[in-house]
Amino acid sequence: MTAAIATEGLTKRYGHPGPHPSGVGGVIEALTDLSIEVREGEVFGFLGPNGAGKTTMIRLLLGYLHPSAGRARVLGLDTEHDGLAIRSRVGYLPGGIALYDTMSGLDLLDYLCRLYRRPPARRVALADRLEMSAATLRRPVRDYSRGMRQKMGVIQALQHDPELAILDEPTEGLDPLMQRAFYDILAELKHEGRTTFLSSHILSEVERVCDRVAIIRHGRLVALHEIGELLDSRKRHVEMRLTGPAPSLDGVPGVSGIHVTDGLVTCQLEGDVRPFLAAIDGAAIRDLTIEPAHLEEAFLEYYAEDLDLADASSGRAAGGGA
Repeated sequence: MTAAIATEGLTKRYGHPGPHPSGVGGVIEALTDLSIEVREGEVFGFLGPNGAGKTTMIRLLLGYLHPSAGRARVLGLDTEHDGLAIRSRVGYLPGGIALYDTMSGLDLLDYLCRLYRRPPARRVALADRLEMSAATLRRPVRDYSRGMRQKMGVIQALQHDPELAILDEPTEGLDPLMQRAFYDILAELKHEGRTTFLSSHILSEVERVCDRVAIIRHGRLVALHEIGELLDSRKRHVEMRLTGPAPSLDGVPGVSGIHVTDGLVTCQLEGDVRPFLAAIDGAAIRDLTIEPAHLEEAFLEYYAEDLDLADASSGRAAGGGA
């Protein structure tokens, strides 16, 4: 399958290696040796907390920044030399989008579409799905709510039917109904063979819409998996309420953390559930809950060290230092 995005050893450094006239020295490596491929026609999630390098990555892909090392290709074009051509074929929604308040919504969409030099083939359908009526689009943008501005951001990114959409926090400010409408739009784009590169802090959103996900930590790639594969490797929490003796779960493959108290059995379950189900066959179970694995657990696992350091720092601050 052809790659819509391909990076090889992509690295971006800021700062100066030695003394600087400003009096500030040192180098910050925002992105380090990043090599990924985003396949054509997939929804690809790109995850990391603030400061992990997500925005730097997006700006490199669009040709707004030049890499310190490595290379990247978008739709077969080199990001260093073909930035203008790339931006004409890509739909981009930046995080915290700023709009021209003095223009009407319609005039703004027309203006942005002219920059792409492509007709707004999807505008009417997108406006309808996101409940931006013709009357609303004739109003000045300064009168728009935060959610309406976000809808405008989605429409401007997709109205010209781009081959690739790069979306940074696309549902920020949208209510649950509009979030669902956005997910339906993504599903339709995927069905039509379009590619989406999605950066989001909403892990349930990524879990719901993405085919694969990359997780970065301090500018480095720490995981790249199919969503299903990543979830299958996580432990699920099991809770059983019994009206009789507890079944023996010792030695059952995939079962760990067994705790039994007053007719309640809790444990962790990993991998194939069939050995566990065979072990509890015939038990007097009143209620059984097997919680599905969630992307949040995998994400937090990769950031456990950072969380431990934050907790330790908070403890030192509360205690007045060490």
